[in-house]
Amino acid sequence: MSKLRRKIYMAAGYNTISMGTGRKEFNPKKERPGLEHYIKEAGQGTLKQIGGAKNVDEGAIGNFMAARFNKQGHLAGFIPYIDEELQWKPCTRTEGACASGALALMSGMKSVLAETAEVVLTVGVEVQNTMKAIYGADVLAGAGWFKNRKNGHAYFFPGQFSDRAKAYYDKYGMEYARKGMKQWFINAMENARLCPTAQEYENTTGDLGALYDGMVPNGKTFVDSLNVLDCSKVSDGASSIAIMSEVGLQRCGIPKNQAVEVVGYAQVERNITNDPPDKTELTAIKKAAHKAMEMAGISNKELATIEVHDCFSIAGILSTEALGFAEKGKGAQFVADRNTARDGKIPINTTGGLIGWGHPTGGTGVHQAVTIWEQLTGKAGEAQVNIPSDRPYGMSINMGGDDVTVVAIIYKRGDL
Repeated sequence: MSKLRRKIYMAAGYNTISMGTGRKEFNPKKERPGLEHYIKEAGQGTLKQIGGAKNVDEGAIGNFMAARFNKQGHLAGFIPYIDEELQWKPCTRTEGACASGALALMSGMKSVLAETAEVVLTVGVEVQNTMKAIYGADVLAGAGWFKNRKNGHAYFFPGQFSDRAKAYYDKYGMEYARKGMKQWFINAMENARLCPTAQEYENTTGDLGALYDGMVPNGKTFVDSLNVLDCSKVSDGASSIAIMSEVGLQRCGIPKNQAVEVVGYAQVERNITNDPPDKTELTAIKKAAHKAMEMAGISNKELATIEVHDCFSIAGILSTEALGFAEKGKGAQFVADRNTARDGKIPINTTGGLIGWGHPTGGTGVHQAVTIWEQLTGKAGEAQVNIPSDRPYGMSINMGGDDVTVVAIIYKRGDL
């Protein structure tokens, strides 16, 4: 894969609160902030760090299903709503299911590479607590091939990943697999409690393991092979970050040690009309991650922290295998042994991931980039992990649908 022809940086990340059940501010019976509120808060949060909208050349916004959750399309038109000085600047909206945010990052990166922009304001957003979960499941089923909807579970995507979990149980053992899935959940809650914007920040459960063990998968009440603690959150929220060239960094007055440099990336697409080639493997994630590492010229041994797309705990387990940290079938043990905990061999999802921080679907890819930027520049606060000098890289992996659209990005601190 070719090397980047121009340096790309990201800086000035901002996250709104991931709003939904678990947050004290959330009341499903009361009116809550709308789509435009989250877009403006996130966008202004980044603009304040880069000297204002005058320094922005283009805008990009990632969103999955505002047309159904909020009856609102045409989201690029909301970028000028963030600030009057963004009026008349080119803006783009991207959609790739739960990878919509990372596709917005890709859009901004390509504008910098094409030299049509030096600074791109990039936002990812979703507001989906506008309907009951069972109806929302029907909307989210649009991330798969909708012709299969009538044959799928009422909770379509939990059903898809329940099938993956069942295949893993059948091959390697249910008790063995769920030990790893339980530890994934525990890690998510412990990490989220360190991040004030996380949906589970206020979680005070004492024995997380006992809580998990007490919720045995039951197909009569949910899906056959997952419990609700194995699932990511229904969330409202937005994240924003500026994508820049070296000229853009100088224009915005941001030193390189306060930015991250993108040193490798990959986007892959799987045929949505086909079933996964192997339910016990995230094939698209495996291909994208290894292509990104090849472009960056690194191995997984040089990664200090990773944000993976744990829409379900089984996806977290399978991601450790796809990334080469564990052999096939050994991911559950790798996680059970706390290797992915914040003090483990490879800290993953240091602010809780989709299960702990939250999953505003179109915003997740941008949130992942913000988290890596915070970690590599020492801005993660209580959630900060150690970034060893011999492992200076971070990675984000954003997945849309059932391993259909995947974007993997490799970062390092800008002055290294």
